[in-house]
Amino acid sequence: MRLSRTASWFLLAFGVWSWFIWVSFVRNLWKNGSGLAFDAAGDPTTYFWVHLTLAVSSFLLGTAVGVIGLRGVLALRRGSRGDGADAEGTPA
Repeated sequence: MRLSRTASWFLLAFGVWSWFIWVSFVRNLWKNGSGLAFDAAGDPTTYFWVHLTLAVSSFLLGTAVGVIGLRGVLALRRGSRGDGADAEGTPA
């Protein structure tokens, strides 16, 4: 299956965005001082575990999508080298 240039770059951008957003979210969740993520004793609450699970799942899915986009971009670059000749100029 071949991805278009637009789709490849979109998927790659989505993967990068996913890393940024979800890593930031987990950092903020870990530092949460409002009492939602940790109880008075400092133990994680159900809110913490549910949101950590959502973040990890989204991070993994975003990583998979980003890898697909990266592979599409790399395939397009290999395909745009020229007329099908390899690096030495011999026809493929």
